[in-house]
Formats: sequence, C-alpha cells, structure tokens
Amino acid sequence: MITRTSTWTSLLTLLALGAALTACGSAPDAPASAPRPDRPAAPAGRTAPPTLAPGPQGLTPVFSKAPARRERPAVALTFDADMTADQGPRATSGERFDNPALVATLRRLKVPATFFMTGRWAEEYPAQARDIGRDPLFEVANHSYSHYAFTADCYGLPTLPRERMRADVERAFAAFRRAGVTRTVPYFRFPGGCYDRAALRALAPGGVTAVQWDVVSGDAFATDPDAVARQVLREVRPGSVVVMHCTRSAAPATERALRRIVPELRERGFRLVKVSEQIDAARARN
Repeated sequence: MITRTSTWTSLLTLLALGAALTACGSAPDAPASAPRPDRPAAPAGRTAPPTLAPGPQGLTPVFSKAPARRERPAVALTFDADMTADQGPRATSGERFDNPALVATLRRLKVPATFFMTGRWAEEYPAQARDIGRDPLFEVANHSYSHYAFTADCYGLPTLPRERMRADVERAFAAFRRAGVTRTVPYFRFPGGCYDRAALRALAPGGVTAVQWDVVSGDAFATDPDAVARQVLREVRPGSVVVMHCTRSAAPATERALRRIVPELRERGFRLVKVSEQIDAARARN
C-alpha cells in the first residue's frame, strides 16, 4: 500500500534529481557577453569601442582609412609610443622615449588622438601612461609589448615567433592595466606596420582590429618640423589616418610640426577625431 508520506518523498526525490541534472547539463562556461580576457572591457557607463568584423577565414580585420564624407570630413592623428623590450639600458642612461611636450600641445590645441603604446613604454613611464590613458581627449591602443616584428625583415626589428604573438599583445594590455590606463581600445598596430596572413591568424582569437594608416608623416628621426608638416598636409585626405610618433629621441620634430599641422587642417575644414570614430564610420558604411 502506497501512503501519502511515501508519495511526497518520491516526488521530492524526483524534483531534486531533475534540478541536479539541469544544472550539470546547461551551465555555460561563461556568459555569451563576457569580455575576452585579453581585450579591454568598457568601463561602467561607457559603450564598447567599435571594432570591425573578422576578415576572410576569420583573420584579424585590418583598418587603414575611413570612408570619405563630404560633410565635415575627419582625420585621425595617431601617435606611436615606441619602446622595444631591450631598450631599458638606453632609458636608464638618459635616452628619452617619451614626449610630454607633445601631449601638452595636443591638450592645448584640444586635439583628440589615439596613442598606440607598447607595454614596455607603459612600464617605463607608468605615470605618463596613466595620465594619457585617463584623459577623455585620448584613447590608448596596443602596439605590442616588445615592439618586436610580427614578420621577418621588418626594418631590422627582432622577430617575434608566431606562437608568442598573441601573448605579446596580451602582455601589453596587462601592462596598461597595471599602469592605471582606463581608456583602452581593442585596436592593435603592428610594429613597423609589418604583418602577413600568419600574423593575422595568430591574433584573430584576441578579437582586436589591426590599425594601419594611409598617411606617413615622415617624422621618424626627422629634425625639420616644416618638412614633416608639409608631408602630412600634402597627403591627408578625408578619412585619413596619420601615423606619427610620441618619442623624443626618435621623433624630435613632431611636437613643433603639430603646431602647424593642426591649425591648417582645421582651416581646411577637417575635424580631428580618434581612431574609434573612424572605425565606427567605416563599420556604419559596410
């Protein structure tokens, strides 16, 4: 004879068993919207920076220029804060890989800008990295940790093995976090601008957008600011991305060139924007 008590006991046992099976079978590894650990998450109150969709066969997408717009054409000025992993002794001996005057000029002229920073630079100048990386006028993107090349034969840079490429990028993002940078964007610039399909494949799991350029400023090792300014002003077009440098020892004329470049671009009707706005425009056009 089945009693009421035994019936309730059996029912509760079945319910407990079903709950346990449901929990084991449906719990995901991570929420679908969780940020990848190697990519910066948007701070509270900020939307995630725009990125491009992966290229053919899932390769890292590459961006170099935004679509031209007749109304208020835009130009992005970008600055590479370079420091190679093995240049520590040179910094210790007094060589300056930073350029506070350039940052001050951008602020004085109210120029939005994107800094492509190496992790090694952020470690050498953490206070400056934090200062740049918390200013709403700027955004900080990834230029690798080591500034080693991602292909062979890249301007004499040491070559990074393929199996270490993604870890090198992640190490740079980690260096930014340790320095206190909060305005990081998931963009990556290859050292020397050198890349191939193998490099794009190696970085694809990280979800970054590779950012190149269409205007070379010629400021690397230049000493004539007028020559740098003339080259930028001659080559720039609506939607351009200009590559410049934020290192005193390697680009001593850049800050003085900016004093001419910025007013003339604005006089021509250009808006100066961050790379994130250019990428957003490109994404909207697709």
